[in-house]
Amino acid sequence: MTIIEAKLRQIKTLFSQMERVLIAYSGGVDSTLVAKVAYDVLGERALAITAVSLSLLPEELKDAKIQAAAIGIAHEWVETHEMDNSNYTANLIDRCYFCKSELHDTLKPLALQRGYSYVVDGVNADDIYDYRPGIQAARERGVRSPLLEVGITKADVRQLSKELGLSCWDKPARPCLSSRFPYGEKITVSKLQRVGRAEIYLYKLGYKNFRVRSQGDTAKIELPPDQIREFVLTINLSQLVAQFQNYGFMYVTLDLEGYRSGKLNQVLNTITLK
Repeated sequence: MTIIEAKLRQIKTLFSQMERVLIAYSGGVDSTLVAKVAYDVLGERALAITAVSLSLLPEELKDAKIQAAAIGIAHEWVETHEMDNSNYTANLIDRCYFCKSELHDTLKPLALQRGYSYVVDGVNADDIYDYRPGIQAARERGVRSPLLEVGITKADVRQLSKELGLSCWDKPARPCLSSRFPYGEKITVSKLQRVGRAEIYLYKLGYKNFRVRSQGDTAKIELPPDQIREFVLTINLSQLVAQFQNYGFMYVTLDLEGYRSGKLNQVLNTITLK
């Protein structure tokens, strides 16, 4: 038995022991794998719930529905209201703590009401090496992370997802839209909407792995370094700029370093936010 096969067996054993689980399901590759394995083991005793809010791209909800239908798992969605919390919209370095607090303060009562023994999420073994205050909020509310518990890394997630026939196995990470703003810049509905529209625009042009960062009135596009040259040479830049300005940005720039997940966290060692 290979190591990856052993990990898959372990996570199946975990779900067997849990008996009934409610999955915090975003539709990303991690939570989709959790939903797949949970459903394979528990069938109708597994339920996937997607939190819908202003910080979720409509396309992400659509993808989540498609993946859940392909798996066969029961799938529902609930509204969360993190934008009503000033601790969240202030966008300080603990923003994600308040986001996950809102999420799991919504899911936990639902799980208890429906008779689900556990709420589980898609945190994997690599996530604990990044700054993720939302993990603490989940732990405080008794949420379990099966991937983390058996040591499944992001690479393992993609390998297992591919082997299990999940079409999202190579889907790029797509965290909530609030992660597009530098810490300390207040998040508003209009800012979220313009970032969301800008990313949808690029997505429809065929780009998959990218970010549109929002800094004041400026949109900063991040692409993989090997795509930057082609982007500049082939995209109608005037049309793109005009479209972004129509969304509400004043300036549009291209990050020459290229896309890197969690890039905005690099400032954490050099700033102190009040």
